[in-house]
Amino acid sequence: MRACNPPDWSTARAELSDLLAAAGWSPSLIGDAELALHELFVNAWRHAGSPAPLVTLVLSARCLRVSVCDDSPVLPGDPRPPADPLSCSGRGLHLVRALTHRFGADPRKQGKAVWFELEAAA
Repeated sequence: MRACNPPDWSTARAELSDLLAAAGWSPSLIGDAELALHELFVNAWRHAGSPAPLVTLVLSARCLRVSVCDDSPVLPGDPRPPADPLSCSGRGLHLVRALTHRFGADPRKQGKAVWFELEAAA
């Protein structure tokens, strides 16, 4: 049985926000990164059944890489529009693709890591 409420992602969001603010990233890019993280985090909970998805943040040079790991081996395919244009779900990976420079998924020994990269404005 799955819990009805998603896990708390506030710690991951705060860490991401603090990391990017300390590096001088613009508020709009921080907001894009937060939204993309939220989408991957909720997908790991909702679709992969992870009660507490593992989040990894790496900031090197001027590129942020965020990975969200879960225990499901099923890799996400290319995002497709929902069959019903009025559907309340099915747009998360479209948002991630639109907000970031790169995104993908890598298999792991147990499960997968879904990630995105976002570059700081020059």
